[in-house]
Amino acid sequence: MSDLVRLTGEHLLIVSIAVVIAIAAGVPLGTFAHRRRRLGGIALRITDVVQTIPSLAMFGFLIPLPLLGGIGPRPAIVALVLYSLLPIVRSTLVGLERVDAHVREAATAMGMTDRQLLWNIELPLATPAIVAGIRIATVTAIGVATIAAAIGGGGLGTLIFRGVSMVDSRLILQGAVPAALLAIAADALLTQVEHYFAKRRGES
Repeated sequence: MSDLVRLTGEHLLIVSIAVVIAIAAGVPLGTFAHRRRRLGGIALRITDVVQTIPSLAMFGFLIPLPLLGGIGPRPAIVALVLYSLLPIVRSTLVGLERVDAHVREAATAMGMTDRQLLWNIELPLATPAIVAGIRIATVTAIGVATIAAAIGGGGLGTLIFRGVSMVDSRLILQGAVPAALLAIAADALLTQVEHYFAKRRGES
């Protein structure tokens, strides 16, 4: 049981770090894609391509890279950040595009600068869509993180790989079931957060 608790903690840690970094990078990137269509389109294509790379291959590509690669949690976090970017970037872009043009015009008429418009109007109104992207990124990261054990990243995938090597379905389930429960719990929690912001947007 202590081993399961430790590995669950490792799993949550690498996913949390990766998603936080992806949010910090993805929201500005989505905003940039909204403001600078041509360059933003190139950034979106790059994140699209990253998403098509099989996760096990991604981990393998990262192993020989200096600084970002190697064996352990670091390359696992890098891979999870890359996989988490696309839903966050796209949801930010979609959320900003859905802001009513009349709202923008009214804010501009009131004398708001572009920066004030972004921070006070556009991003708050886009928050439900952004949270939806974070929810998708988090659930995806929890699943992909199980493969991180293949490069020594730790987490619940350790039990799954150990069970596969020993042909022990009990060990596989010890890793797979908690991972699935974490994904379900994260989805339920972030869905409530999404509904909260959607309700606030409706009230505003």
